[in-house]
Amino acid sequence: MLKLWGRMSSINVQKVAWTLGELNLAHEQVDVGGRFGGLDSPEFLARNPHGRIPVIDDDGTTVWESNAIVRYLCARYSPDGLWPSSAAARAKSDQWMEWSATSLQPAFMEFFWSWYRTPATMRDEERNAALLARAHSAFAALEPVLAGADLGRLTMADIPIGSLLYRYFTLEIARPPLPRLEAWYAKLGGRPAYRESVMRPYDELKGRLAF
Repeated sequence: MLKLWGRMSSINVQKVAWTLGELNLAHEQVDVGGRFGGLDSPEFLARNPHGRIPVIDDDGTTVWESNAIVRYLCARYSPDGLWPSSAAARAKSDQWMEWSATSLQPAFMEFFWSWYRTPATMRDEERNAALLARAHSAFAALEPVLAGADLGRLTMADIPIGSLLYRYFTLEIARPPLPRLEAWYAKLGGRPAYRESVMRPYDELKGRLAF
């Protein structure tokens, strides 16, 4: 059976779990990282020498790095579905997955770490305000892209970006009006696999820089 190593309070692990749910793939999820530890064990490092989650083993094929795992699963189990069939369509998906990895996720998660995961007495309010503005700007870049989009059709490109929306819309912060992004988030919330894998409590992370 396919195995997934990681803790479910990790957004990167949630990306993979959501993909597995959309594909209806039976799997075993093994808790590792955070309060579970185990990332520095020889057994885990043999799977990922960087000691990071998530990692999967699919019948002997080991893959690490969340976006690489999403691509692998979509290519193997959902050709012409989550995995676009044409090179041009795949390039479009790939560019948004890369943008998510290099721009959107770093912008949002830097704020998340600096504000939510930092104890209140250690927060830098001026820095957090700047980080939040940067995160808002990154999410706002999606508004024109979502105009006229089929919000009910899912591809691999949606998964890394969509995985960030639950925390963005549930943190106790002021957000600018982003009606198209809000509509897409509502659509995703209607998907059972999204609700199961992404819409999960993350309070165990609050005020915890080391976890």
